[in-house]
Amino acid sequence: MMKALVHHAGDCGRLTLEDRDIPQARRGEIVLRVLACGVCRTDLHVIDEELPPRHETIVPGHQVVGETPDGSRLGIMWLGGTDGTCSYCRSDRENLCDAPVFTGYDRDGGYAEYVAAREDFTIAIPPQMSTEQAAPLLCAGVIGFRALRVAGVHPGERVGLYGFGASAHLVLQVLRAWNCEVYVATRGESHRELARELGASWVGEATEAPPVLLDRAVTFAPAGEVVIAGLGALRKGGVVAINAIHLDRMPQFDYDRLLWGERQIRSVTNMTRADAHDFLRVAADIGLQSRVAAFPLEQGPEALRALREDRVDGAAVLFPGKAGIR
Repeated sequence: MMKALVHHAGDCGRLTLEDRDIPQARRGEIVLRVLACGVCRTDLHVIDEELPPRHETIVPGHQVVGETPDGSRLGIMWLGGTDGTCSYCRSDRENLCDAPVFTGYDRDGGYAEYVAAREDFTIAIPPQMSTEQAAPLLCAGVIGFRALRVAGVHPGERVGLYGFGASAHLVLQVLRAWNCEVYVATRGESHRELARELGASWVGEATEAPPVLLDRAVTFAPAGEVVIAGLGALRKGGVVAINAIHLDRMPQFDYDRLLWGERQIRSVTNMTRADAHDFLRVAADIGLQSRVAAFPLEQGPEALRALREDRVDGAAVLFPGKAGIR
């Protein structure tokens, strides 16, 4: 048996700690002992049922570092499988697959002592990277890296980050390695202080206008008003990438003032395995550091509350501890 945090459909906003059977590997799968699992805002969308439940029960968690029986470490991401046959998969756009499977939403994830995953959708963890550091990279890091790609960021540009949590604090370090000027707008003085500490050129309130026009902006907060704020800070031809799986609303805005001039709004949808491989290589090369708040598995609900209330500077990570078979 193993311990797992389980969400029951209809029990909105709640998790229960339960004893469950250790999963068995089906064809093409591998079972990993969970070493660490990052806590993501998407987990809140699942537990709060802003993403409609697809199963009666689900174990959330999709930033999983697990150990194989031979002691190797593998990572599991949000994208847990694709059909491999649709036009998107056949054109290197598996993030847009017509029949995707998501870890911690369609299949049980890493808020547990053990997890099963499709072996071809696991990612090798670089040997020089600690488990604690690796866990937040598997969603917050990879999706942030994809957001930079979607925004079309080039080295040396001026880039705005709107919202500053688990993903943005990793993105900022990549941007600094690319010699970009980074402008951060976010709520919460502790988040603003962390942005300054990590080398932001300017830090302001959540929708405050930076002192210069931006080449690119990435929004992380799930609020339409920050998209409009980012759009208003762009130079002509600039791009806003929305890095959110759920957005509260998109307010009405002035086309002539904010969008005209070939400015663009683009959404960021999932990630590919290639994104993960590329990002982990970059992260290892630049010595990227996650700011981690550690919680034991049993305190998963508290970790989620801290995330909901913006009390986490950096990333929250659950550690199951010793997961012996019982």
